[in-house]
Amino acid sequence: MSRVGKDPINVPSGAQVSIVGNTVEVKGALGFLSREISDIVKVTQENGVITVAPVNDSRQARALHGTTRAVIANMVTGVTAGYEKKLTLVGVGYRAQAQGDKLNLSLGFSHPVVHQMPEGIKVETPQQTEVLIKGVDKQLVGQVAADVRGYRPPEPYKGKGVRYADERVVMKETKKK
Repeated sequence: MSRVGKDPINVPSGAQVSIVGNTVEVKGALGFLSREISDIVKVTQENGVITVAPVNDSRQARALHGTTRAVIANMVTGVTAGYEKKLTLVGVGYRAQAQGDKLNLSLGFSHPVVHQMPEGIKVETPQQTEVLIKGVDKQLVGQVAADVRGYRPPEPYKGKGVRYADERVVMKETKKK
């Protein structure tokens, strides 16, 4: 039995959860999320508390038990508080500029990099070297941040590149003669 899966999910007053068949839908102040749940996991809701239980004692049901609970808890948190990833650009001439649903990056290439944001993701640039990616879907916010970081990951000798705000880059020492 999963330790994470045993925990009940408390639904805050600003969120509405509906379970129809294998689909869990969550509505909140920031948006709407819907997800298909496997049929080997049972999701029930009573008095503002959601519980997840495996249908049988198979290995796959036990594995999906905690995962399903975590996914539903992230959906509830996403529509009530939202998720945010902060990226920092380190390097001479590295700049970012948000224009609507596009992010223009100048990362030392001969051409500018334009990243189209998917639906449901908002991007802000408080400074030229900072990028804020916001949304209600935790997985999508993390994936967009990883895609933007992937254009120029931090290199280990000078530390230049796009990195997460809380990321610590381990620097290498240059080769000596």
